[in-house]
Amino acid sequence: MYKYKIEGGIPMRGTIAASGNKNAALPCIAAAVLTEESVILRNIPNIEDTNVMLLILQALGALVEKIGEHDWKITATNIAASDIPAELSKKIRASILFAGPLLARTGKAVMPPPGGDVIGRRRVDTHFLALQELGARVNVDGPFMFSANKLMGADIFLDETSVTATENAVMAAVLAEGKTIINNAASEPHVQDLCNMLVSMGAKISGIGSNIITIDGVRKLRGTDFSIGPDFMEIGSFIGLAAATKGSITITGVNPKDMRPLKVAFGKLGIRWTIEGDKLTVGAGQEMKVNSDLGGMIPKIDDSPWPGFPPDLTSIMTVVATQVEGTVLIFEKMFESRMFFVDKLISMGARITLCDPHRAVVSGPSVLHGDNLVSPDVRAGMAMVIAALCAYGESTISNVYQIERGYENLVEKLQGLGAHIEKIELDD
Repeated sequence: MYKYKIEGGIPMRGTIAASGNKNAALPCIAAAVLTEESVILRNIPNIEDTNVMLLILQALGALVEKIGEHDWKITATNIAASDIPAELSKKIRASILFAGPLLARTGKAVMPPPGGDVIGRRRVDTHFLALQELGARVNVDGPFMFSANKLMGADIFLDETSVTATENAVMAAVLAEGKTIINNAASEPHVQDLCNMLVSMGAKISGIGSNIITIDGVRKLRGTDFSIGPDFMEIGSFIGLAAATKGSITITGVNPKDMRPLKVAFGKLGIRWTIEGDKLTVGAGQEMKVNSDLGGMIPKIDDSPWPGFPPDLTSIMTVVATQVEGTVLIFEKMFESRMFFVDKLISMGARITLCDPHRAVVSGPSVLHGDNLVSPDVRAGMAMVIAALCAYGESTISNVYQIERGYENLVEKLQGLGAHIEKIELDD
C-alpha cells in the first residue's frame, strides 16, 4: 500500500496529454467478448480498473496481448467460462458490464455483486430490468446469475438514465433477434464510444448520442481496430487543478465538444480556457469569482445526465469553489455519500456547510492548510490531491489505490507540472 506526501502552495504550470477515457475503455473491453475475431483497442489508459477488466477477459478464456503502450489485442475466439472470478468482480463495479456480452455470446453470465467506489447506494436494478426485457432470466439469490435461451429485441424504457445499464443493454441487443429500442438511454461520450466501436464491428445502431438508441440485431460481429476518446473527467480535473493552484496548464488531445457542459459550470466560478485544435489552455490570472445568478442570487452547480454537468466532477468543483471569491451551492444528486468528504476540506480550513448528503454551500476564498487525508473514492481522492496542492504546508493522502484506479501515471504527471509530490510505500 502507498500514500502520497504533498507540499502545497505551488502554482502548477506546463503541458500534459489527456489519457484515454476510462469509462469508455471498460465497456469496450467487455464488448470484445461479442466476436470470435480479434479486436484491437487503442488509447486504453494504464490504470487499475482497465487492468482488472483485462484480467477478467483472460479468466473467461480470451487471449489478451499488449501491442503498444496503450494498445491491446483481444481475441475471444474461445470463451471457456461464463463465471467471473469473485476476487476480480469485487475489485471493480464495471465487472457487471460483462453480463450483456456474455449473455449474447454464451447465453449465461455468473458474477458476484460488483465492487467499486463506496459513495452510497449504487443500484443495479436497471441492468436486470433491461436484460429481462430482452429475454434473460435473472437470479440474485447469492451470485448474480443471468441466462437466456435466445435474446429477442424489445422496446425498453430504462427506469433511470444509467450509463452502465445502457451499455449492457446495447451489448446484449446487438446480437439479439429483431429490433431493440432503448428509451431514456444514457448518451455520455463513453456510451457513444462503445456504440461507435460496435458499429465498426458490424452492429446496426442509430440514435448514437441521443436518449433513444435503436439497434437492429445481427447474427455475428467481426473484429475491429478502434481508438478510445479522451477522458473528459481527467481533463476537468486538471482544469480544476490549474485554477485552484493559480497556475497555467495546457492539455493536449482534447475533444472540444466534450468541454461544453464543463465550460458552463466552470464559468460560474469565473474560470475560462481557450481551445486551439485539440489543445486546451487554462491561463494564469483567472477571475476566480462566483458569477451570481440574476438578482444577485447564489448560483448552483448541479449534476445531471449528459449533456448536463457530470456527477464525477462535483467533488473537483467543490475544492475549486473553496478558492473562488463568493458563495456557490454544489448539488450532487446521484450518490448520497459522495459529499461526505467535505469534512476533511473543512479541517483544512475550507468554509463549507454540508446541508444534507447531497448539498454543500461553499464560501471562498479560503486559505487551506496541509492535513492527513484518506481517499474515499477515485474522484474525491483526486479532489483531495488538488486541495493538498493548493494548501500551505504538507499533506499526506492514504488509500491512493482508489485514486489510481482512475488517473493514469498521476504522480509523474503532477511532478511534470511542478508539483512537490511523492508516492511512499507504507509499512505492513
